[in-house]
Amino acid sequence: MAKTELFDETLQKAAVYFKALSHPARLAIINYLIETGSCINGDITEELPLSRTTVSQHLQELKDCNLIQGTVEGAKVNYCINTVGLDEIISVLRELALNLEKSKSCKC
Repeated sequence: MAKTELFDETLQKAAVYFKALSHPARLAIINYLIETGSCINGDITEELPLSRTTVSQHLQELKDCNLIQGTVEGAKVNYCINTVGLDEIISVLRELALNLEKSKSCKC
């Protein structure tokens, strides 16, 4: 049994999302896709000060946890925010924030 399995599903999901968002390049990719307001059919590497290989690794990490989606169109990949994944991370963050608010009332 993996040690992560000792924790409830909500905490496991939160950990996956937080890991994916723990690098500034991945946050920059998310911000860029949100700011453009549409899918990007082109080279995201032009937007980041990183090599194409490094950007590809960050894109894959974001795809693996469903925060972005990419579809192949010819020789290019069309990247978009995955609103389902984004809604899910917002839900996880809200639940965590509610728990933090509840803990403020604790007189420890």
